[in-house]
Amino acid sequence: MSDQSSALLRTLAEKADPRHAALLVIDVQNDFVATGGFFDQVGGDVRVIQQRCVPNLLRLIDAARRAGVKVIFVKAIYDPEVQSDAMRERNSRLGMELPRCLSGSWGAEFYQVKPLPEESVIIKHRYSAMVGTPLLDLLKRQGIRSLLLAGVATDTCVESAGRDAYFRDHYVTIVEDCCGAASEEDHRGALKRFNRDYGPVVNSRDVMATWNGLEQTAGSTAPVAAVHP
Repeated sequence: MSDQSSALLRTLAEKADPRHAALLVIDVQNDFVATGGFFDQVGGDVRVIQQRCVPNLLRLIDAARRAGVKVIFVKAIYDPEVQSDAMRERNSRLGMELPRCLSGSWGAEFYQVKPLPEESVIIKHRYSAMVGTPLLDLLKRQGIRSLLLAGVATDTCVESAGRDAYFRDHYVTIVEDCCGAASEEDHRGALKRFNRDYGPVVNSRDVMATWNGLEQTAGSTAPVAAVHP
């Protein structure tokens, strides 16, 4: 990213600055969050995602919009024709051949989150939203240096997107209470790896506090809603 400012973004306030930050909302879809979806059918604890991750995420999205931070949504589509032999082998080996996130299906629909007409929706066919999608070009066009990552699952698609963005010289930050996985062990393990190898792990309260500070500086009378633990 040599064409962009060389100033280091060291603090959360700098990394969440609306001038060069975007909130990436990854795979918040029925198959990964809803009761009766794929995760639920294979034994994932979707209740934790529903009760902890989603309410926090909805507040974070609203706060990002008020602060002028771009919100980009990612949707997985895993139709048979876009799956590789390696993907099919993995699914077969683990006994996870149930269909998921098929085009036009209930499972592929967003769970509670609703992109605005002007917000981008990136369709992906692999774990990482950076692979085979227009996301990298979109970030470049919009001058995005820093990504705040949220969604499902922390240990697969969220981590993969953050890792690949980091390899392409973006700052990456996981908003931990706005992410979820099939198990708490998977969630916590991914956060530990991410903090060590790629970028910081933060809480949505702290992110929104930085945006609230910007609003107050600008003279806004509408404070960002607090997140309850």
